[in-house]
Amino acid sequence: MIKVAIVTGSATGMGATCAVGLAAQGWNVAINYSRSKKEADETYARVKAQGAEAVVVQADVGQDADCRKLVAETLRKWGRIDGLINNAATTKFQKAGDLEDVTPEDFDRIFRVNTTGAFLMSRAVFPAMRRRWEERKERGAIVNVSSNATLTGNGSSLPYVLSKGALNTLTVMLARWLSPAVRVNTVCPGFIQTRWMLNGIGEVEYNKMKEDQEQRTPLRQAGTPEQMSEAALFFLTEASNITGQIIVVDAGDHLGLLLKQCC
Repeated sequence: MIKVAIVTGSATGMGATCAVGLAAQGWNVAINYSRSKKEADETYARVKAQGAEAVVVQADVGQDADCRKLVAETLRKWGRIDGLINNAATTKFQKAGDLEDVTPEDFDRIFRVNTTGAFLMSRAVFPAMRRRWEERKERGAIVNVSSNATLTGNGSSLPYVLSKGALNTLTVMLARWLSPAVRVNTVCPGFIQTRWMLNGIGEVEYNKMKEDQEQRTPLRQAGTPEQMSEAALFFLTEASNITGQIIVVDAGDHLGLLLKQCC
């Protein structure tokens, strides 16, 4: 039987790359977006070009009803869910060190999507995954997309970094609570060459950061969506004896920052 995955926030960037990568491996994919319908339709075409089936569902993962709708439409289409990649995220680009530059409302919005959304989606898919485990001993997999900022404290904003730190903790708890039916792991990307990053910080700063990654990180490269999706797809499709793990995918960037701090 062909396996099925939901990838949240898969209209663009790493999410889109994960969706296409899964399709290339023979998975059918539910593509999710909140606002970027045009881009979601483009991802749909790329998935179909791989020979896979796909469905596009608009849903705000910060809303429980939308999460349940996304899961219900996926089950209606294929009758099963084998994998979930919690990729959808949001932030507010904040001036570093300016504690007045974020509001309580920013915290509420960012946590609702980045952390609560991952929980709501995981909760929504769990019954279908548990059923397949009980009936067929086929184990589901959930992959959360966090950030290396949880190690460096050098993210786009304070609430963003805190929301991703909470997501890491959620990963470990769900790995315990959803076992043995579901494996739960997390990838922590560093800098990624995406439109999201470019639009967030502007072309000048983006190019500076990209050049810095290429000159300073141990691997001397700036990450791409394809490189980040490699780790996510490994956890989803291959890592059959791994759960509760958090892996950093940042060309060793966190090593350089830690070295500067201590030496």
